[in-house]
Amino acid sequence: MPTTLTSLAPAEVRARMTGRGAVLVDIREADEFARSHIAGAVSQPLSGWEQAHLAIDPAAEVIFTCRSGMRTAGACDRLAARVTGEAFVLEGGLDSWQRAGFPVATDRSAPLEIMRQVQIAAGMLILIGALLGTLVAPVWFGLSAFVGAGLLFAGLSGFCGMARLLMLAPWNRQRAA
Repeated sequence: MPTTLTSLAPAEVRARMTGRGAVLVDIREADEFARSHIAGAVSQPLSGWEQAHLAIDPAAEVIFTCRSGMRTAGACDRLAARVTGEAFVLEGGLDSWQRAGFPVATDRSAPLEIMRQVQIAAGMLILIGALLGTLVAPVWFGLSAFVGAGLLFAGLSGFCGMARLLMLAPWNRQRAA
C-alpha cells in the first residue's frame, strides 16, 4: 500500500518531534535552510531528491516541511515514495511554525536565499530601466525588456543566468569557503 502524507498542525509536529522522536525533513534548498530552519530538522533539498539517500530509521515517523507548505504539497508523491511507514507534512511549513510562536534557528549572517536575490536584482533592474527610459532616453526601456526576457527564459528552461552570476558574488562565496 503506498504511503500517504497527512497534514499536521505545528503544535502536533512539535509534540511528535519531542515525544515520539519524529524526524523533520526540510526539503528547501541548502541556502534557504542555512538562513533559517526548525531546530532538529534534517536538510534534504528537493532538487537533489532522486540522488539523495534518506538515512532515517524506518520505524521513525517522518514529517516533511518547506517554507510555506506549497513545495511539499506539490511533491507529495515524490516524498511519499521515499518512506516506508507513515509520513506527514507540516501544514503551512516554516511560516506556520513561526506564526504558532515556536522557535526557529536563524543565521542572519547567512546570505539571502539566491532566488530572493534574483527577485531583488531583477526588480531593481526593471525599475531602473523604466525610470531611465522615461526620464533620460527611450533606449533604456531595453534594459527592462532584456531582464524580462531573461526571467521568461529562466522560467521556461530552468536555467537562471542571473542566479549563476549572483552565486559568484562575494557575499555568496564566503559561505562555501
